[in-house]
Amino acid sequence: MNIVDSSGWIEYLAGSSNGVLFAKPIQQIDQLVVPSITIVEIFKFILQRRTEQEALEAVAHMSEGLIIDLDSRLAIKAANVGYEFKLSLADSIIYATALHHHALLWTQDEDFKNMPGVRYIPKTPHK
Repeated sequence: MNIVDSSGWIEYLAGSSNGVLFAKPIQQIDQLVVPSITIVEIFKFILQRRTEQEALEAVAHMSEGLIIDLDSRLAIKAANVGYEFKLSLADSIIYATALHHHALLWTQDEDFKNMPGVRYIPKTPHK
């Protein structure tokens, strides 16, 4: 199982050089887990820069994977990992979802660098 955090989705949707690296887990739809918080982040990100239609198209693509909603059990797990690893709310939810589903978390977010169960890809400068 794979989870791609928002930074990876942004690179993939932009078609950047790092986006190619995130394409592998994103295109393996049968192995793709999508925390609902990433839908919030991606929709908002695209809405701020493009159109609502483009944001909806991105969400439709994300929805091809297994969408995981935040329930009370996952919320408590997110609070615990957030506290333990000093993560933001969204990062806590994403990481807790990855742990719960035994998924590899793909990211270029330095907050996850060197954490167990994470495939960290360093950011490359955009041209």
